[in-house]
Amino acid sequence: MTLLPWPEAGLVCLSVLCAGILRGITGFGFALAAVPAMSLFLPPAQAVTLAVLIQSLAGLKDSVTLRGTWDSAILKRLIAGAVVGTPFGVALLLWLDPTVTRIAIAVLILAGLLMLKLNPGGGPRPPSMRAAVVAGAVAGLFGGFAAMPGPPAVAYFLTTDVPAKRTRASLIIFFFATSLLAMPGLIWGGLVTAQSVAMAVLALPLMLTGTWLGGRVFARTNEAGFRRLAMLVLLATALASGARGMAAIAG
Repeated sequence: MTLLPWPEAGLVCLSVLCAGILRGITGFGFALAAVPAMSLFLPPAQAVTLAVLIQSLAGLKDSVTLRGTWDSAILKRLIAGAVVGTPFGVALLLWLDPTVTRIAIAVLILAGLLMLKLNPGGGPRPPSMRAAVVAGAVAGLFGGFAAMPGPPAVAYFLTTDVPAKRTRASLIIFFFATSLLAMPGLIWGGLVTAQSVAMAVLALPLMLTGTWLGGRVFARTNEAGFRRLAMLVLLATALASGARGMAAIAG
């Protein structure tokens, strides 16, 4: 036994800190950055599990500090859709080869970036509750498979006229909910261990610190500039994760 849960603990904490900064800058994107970064030195399933555990722990704090600021009607429908989609995502995570998972993670990030860039729908409009259920189901699939429920949910909110503050709070609580939904499948699959829980507890302060730092940076710079920066960071991690998967296939 050592004082640290994993030999890679230092790299995990660094990845979590950087992903936390991105979360603080953009209001979303922790798993989008943390999972591919940690997948560079951990099995993808282990990286996904750790991201889910950290988001679940952080969500306990967020559900208190953000109480009353999220959009309850939309959130209920997103979560209802995620209840359907999450088990299928977890099944894919347990079934697919790690090499395929690395490539799939890269593809999912690139698809999410494309959705964010295009902002489909031609401009903000009143939120569609039916579309919220569909977005929730796809987000649940992404969340269970790669701890990345963000792209479908963020793309949905970008098409609505929901105020930014309410959107951000709704997304944070939705990510907390999808992490909780993914947990039973991860436990059943044997991916949640005493060591992974200890690693999540160790890394949590780094995630919270990174979020705080990112928020401070965001307050001093215009939103559009940091949005572009966040997309560049996500693009870099997607390319790195995809390159490792392709290298493994090439042998």
